[in-house]
Amino acid sequence: MRLMKGSVRDEQVPPPAPGAERYRALDLANSAVTLPGGQVVDLLDTPAGATRWLVERGLAPAGADLRETCATRMRSLREQIRTLLAARVEDRPAPAGALDAVNEALTRAPAASLLHWDPDRGLYRAAAHPTTQIVEHALAALAADAADLLTGPDADRLTACGSTPCNRYLLRHGRRHWCSTRCGDRARAARAYARRTAQPQPD
Repeated sequence: MRLMKGSVRDEQVPPPAPGAERYRALDLANSAVTLPGGQVVDLLDTPAGATRWLVERGLAPAGADLRETCATRMRSLREQIRTLLAARVEDRPAPAGALDAVNEALTRAPAASLLHWDPDRGLYRAAAHPTTQIVEHALAALAADAADLLTGPDADRLTACGSTPCNRYLLRHGRRHWCSTRCGDRARAARAYARRTAQPQPD
Protein backbone atom coordinates (compact mmCIF):
# COMPACT_ATOMS: atom_id res chain seq x y z
CA MET A 1 0.00 0.00 0.00
CA ARG A 2 1.50 3.33 -1.08
CA LEU A 3 0.41 6.69 0.30
CA MET A 4 0.11 9.34 -2.39
CA LYS A 5 0.93 12.96 -1.67
CA GLY A 6 1.21 16.09 -3.77
CA SER A 7 -0.93 17.77 -6.38
CA VAL A 8 -1.57 14.57 -8.33
CA ARG A 9 -3.85 13.24 -5.62
CA ASP A 10 -6.65 15.72 -6.35
CA GLU A 11 -6.96 14.16 -9.80
CA GLN A 12 -7.03 10.67 -8.27
CA VAL A 13 -9.77 11.24 -5.68
CA PRO A 14 -13.25 10.30 -6.94
CA PRO A 15 -16.14 12.75 -6.44
CA PRO A 16 -17.87 12.75 -3.04
CA ALA A 17 -19.81 9.57 -2.34
CA PRO A 18 -23.62 9.74 -2.24
CA GLY A 19 -24.61 11.15 1.14
CA ALA A 20 -21.36 13.01 1.78
CA GLU A 21 -23.00 16.26 0.72
CA ARG A 22 -25.49 15.86 3.59
CA TYR A 23 -23.22 14.37 6.24
CA ARG A 24 -19.77 15.84 6.76
CA ALA A 25 -18.98 12.89 9.02
CA LEU A 26 -19.44 10.57 6.02
CA ASP A 27 -17.16 12.86 4.02
CA LEU A 28 -14.60 12.61 6.84
CA ALA A 29 -14.84 8.82 6.88
CA ASN A 30 -14.07 8.81 3.16
CA SER A 31 -11.15 11.24 3.34
CA ALA A 32 -8.62 8.41 2.96
CA VAL A 33 -9.38 6.58 -0.29
CA THR A 34 -7.93 3.25 -1.43
CA LEU A 35 -7.43 3.28 -5.19
CA PRO A 36 -6.81 0.43 -7.64
CA GLY A 37 -3.29 -0.87 -7.21
CA GLY A 38 -3.36 -0.37 -3.46
CA GLN A 39 -2.57 3.33 -3.51
CA VAL A 40 -4.08 5.40 -0.70
CA VAL A 41 -4.87 9.08 -1.01
CA ASP A 42 -5.21 10.67 2.44
CA LEU A 43 -6.59 14.21 2.38
CA LEU A 44 -5.63 14.65 6.05
CA ASP A 45 -2.06 13.39 5.79
CA THR A 46 -0.52 16.78 6.59
CA PRO A 47 -1.54 19.76 8.74
CA ALA A 48 -2.03 21.78 5.54
CA GLY A 49 -4.28 19.10 4.08
CA ALA A 50 -6.33 18.84 7.27
CA THR A 51 -6.68 22.63 7.42
CA ARG A 52 -7.81 22.79 3.81
CA TRP A 53 -10.36 20.01 4.41
CA LEU A 54 -11.89 21.87 7.37
CA VAL A 55 -11.92 25.28 5.68
CA GLU A 56 -13.56 23.92 2.51
CA ARG A 57 -16.36 22.46 4.64
CA GLY A 58 -16.93 25.55 6.75
CA LEU A 59 -15.50 23.94 9.89
CA ALA A 60 -12.56 26.31 10.29
CA PRO A 61 -12.02 29.96 9.36
CA ALA A 62 -9.86 30.86 6.40
CA GLY A 63 -6.33 31.50 7.56
CA ALA A 64 -6.43 28.79 10.23
CA ASP A 65 -3.05 27.23 10.88
CA LEU A 66 -3.35 23.71 12.30
CA ARG A 67 -0.45 21.72 13.69
CA GLU A 68 0.34 18.02 13.30
CA THR A 69 -1.31 17.22 16.61
CA CYS A 70 -4.57 18.62 15.22
CA ALA A 71 -4.29 16.60 12.01
CA THR A 72 -3.57 13.50 14.10
CA ARG A 73 -6.73 14.06 16.15
CA MET A 74 -8.77 14.41 12.97
CA ARG A 75 -7.36 11.17 11.56
CA SER A 76 -8.07 9.43 14.86
CA LEU A 77 -11.71 10.55 14.90
CA ARG A 78 -12.02 9.48 11.26
CA GLU A 79 -10.97 5.93 12.16
CA GLN A 80 -13.39 5.78 15.10
CA ILE A 81 -16.26 6.98 12.90
CA ARG A 82 -15.29 4.42 10.25
CA THR A 83 -15.37 1.74 12.95
CA LEU A 84 -18.93 2.73 13.88
CA LEU A 85 -20.03 2.88 10.23
CA ALA A 86 -18.60 -0.59 9.62
CA ALA A 87 -20.38 -1.97 12.67
CA ARG A 88 -23.68 -0.47 11.51
CA VAL A 89 -23.30 -1.74 7.93
CA GLU A 90 -22.32 -5.22 9.12
CA ASP A 91 -25.04 -5.30 11.82
CA ARG A 92 -22.50 -5.75 14.62
CA PRO A 93 -22.50 -4.17 18.10
CA ALA A 94 -20.83 -0.77 18.19
CA PRO A 95 -17.34 -1.10 19.75
CA ALA A 96 -17.11 0.64 23.11
CA GLY A 97 -13.81 2.36 22.27
CA ALA A 98 -15.26 4.01 19.16
CA LEU A 99 -18.35 5.13 21.08
CA ASP A 100 -16.18 6.64 23.81
CA ALA A 101 -14.03 8.50 21.28
CA VAL A 102 -17.02 10.02 19.48
CA ASN A 103 -18.72 10.94 22.76
CA GLU A 104 -15.53 12.58 24.00
CA ALA A 105 -15.33 14.65 20.83
CA LEU A 106 -18.99 15.62 21.29
CA THR A 107 -18.30 17.10 24.72
CA ARG A 108 -15.06 18.95 23.94
CA ALA A 109 -16.75 22.13 22.69
CA PRO A 110 -19.80 24.06 23.94
CA ALA A 111 -22.91 23.24 21.97
CA ALA A 112 -24.94 26.30 22.92
CA SER A 113 -25.10 29.30 20.59
CA LEU A 114 -24.42 32.35 22.74
CA LEU A 115 -26.17 35.70 22.50
CA HIS A 116 -24.10 38.54 20.98
CA TRP A 117 -24.59 42.21 20.09
CA ASP A 118 -23.27 43.94 17.01
CA PRO A 119 -24.02 47.58 16.08
CA ASP A 120 -24.84 46.57 12.52
CA ARG A 121 -26.56 43.25 13.16
CA GLY A 122 -28.14 43.90 16.51
CA LEU A 123 -28.72 40.86 18.72
CA TYR A 124 -27.76 37.53 17.23
CA ARG A 125 -26.73 34.07 18.35
CA ALA A 126 -23.52 32.30 17.39
CA ALA A 127 -21.44 29.51 18.85
CA ALA A 128 -18.22 30.57 20.50
CA HIS A 129 -15.36 29.84 18.14
CA PRO A 130 -12.07 31.02 19.66
CA THR A 131 -9.04 30.38 17.49
CA THR A 132 -7.55 28.21 20.22
CA GLN A 133 -10.47 25.78 19.93
CA ILE A 134 -10.87 25.45 16.17
CA VAL A 135 -10.18 21.73 16.20
CA GLU A 136 -12.35 21.09 19.26
CA HIS A 137 -15.31 22.75 17.54
CA ALA A 138 -14.67 20.95 14.27
CA LEU A 139 -14.37 17.55 15.93
CA ALA A 140 -17.49 18.19 18.02
CA ALA A 141 -19.45 19.13 14.88
CA LEU A 142 -18.22 16.04 13.03
CA ALA A 143 -18.97 13.77 15.98
CA ALA A 144 -22.50 15.21 16.29
CA ASP A 145 -23.00 14.70 12.56
CA ALA A 146 -21.87 11.08 12.86
CA ALA A 147 -24.27 10.52 15.75
CA ASP A 148 -27.13 12.00 13.71
CA LEU A 149 -26.30 9.78 10.75
CA LEU A 150 -25.98 6.60 12.80
CA THR A 151 -29.20 7.14 14.76
CA GLY A 152 -31.39 8.76 12.09
CA PRO A 153 -33.49 7.37 9.26
CA ASP A 154 -30.59 7.42 6.82
CA ALA A 155 -28.70 4.83 8.88
CA ASP A 156 -30.60 2.06 7.08
CA ARG A 157 -29.22 3.32 3.78
CA LEU A 158 -25.60 3.13 4.87
CA THR A 159 -23.48 0.71 2.90
CA ALA A 160 -19.88 0.11 1.86
CA CYS A 161 -18.84 0.58 -1.74
CA GLY A 162 -19.12 -2.75 -3.52
CA SER A 163 -16.13 -2.22 -5.79
CA THR A 164 -12.83 -3.68 -4.58
CA PRO A 165 -10.51 -2.19 -3.34
CA CYS A 166 -12.54 0.96 -2.64
CA ASN A 167 -13.01 1.54 1.08
CA ARG A 168 -15.58 4.32 1.00
CA TYR A 169 -19.05 4.41 2.56
CA LEU A 170 -22.17 5.87 0.99
CA LEU A 171 -25.91 6.22 1.38
CA ARG A 172 -27.51 3.66 -0.89
CA HIS A 173 -30.01 4.91 -3.46
CA GLY A 174 -32.13 2.10 -4.87
CA ARG A 175 -29.90 -0.85 -5.67
CA ARG A 176 -26.76 1.22 -6.15
CA HIS A 177 -23.88 -0.01 -4.03
CA TRP A 178 -21.07 2.01 -5.58
CA CYS A 179 -19.67 5.32 -4.42
CA SER A 180 -18.92 6.61 -7.93
CA THR A 181 -19.41 5.88 -11.61
CA ARG A 182 -15.77 4.82 -11.76
CA CYS A 183 -16.30 2.19 -9.06
CA GLY A 184 -19.54 1.00 -10.68
CA ASP A 185 -17.81 0.55 -14.04
CA ARG A 186 -14.96 -1.34 -12.38
CA ALA A 187 -17.36 -3.65 -10.52
CA ARG A 188 -19.35 -4.41 -13.66
CA ALA A 189 -16.17 -5.09 -15.62
CA ALA A 190 -14.95 -7.45 -12.89
CA ARG A 191 -18.23 -9.36 -12.94
CA ALA A 192 -18.17 -9.63 -16.72
CA TYR A 193 -14.59 -10.89 -16.63
CA ALA A 194 -15.50 -13.46 -13.96
CA ARG A 195 -18.34 -14.74 -16.12
CA ARG A 196 -16.12 -15.01 -19.20
CA THR A 197 -13.40 -16.89 -17.38
CA ALA A 198 -15.63 -19.15 -15.28
CA GLN A 199 -14.81 -22.82 -15.77
CA PRO A 200 -17.76 -24.97 -16.87
CA GLN A 201 -18.95 -27.24 -14.11
CA PRO A 202 -18.87 -31.02 -14.75
CA ASP A 203 -22.22 -32.79 -15.02
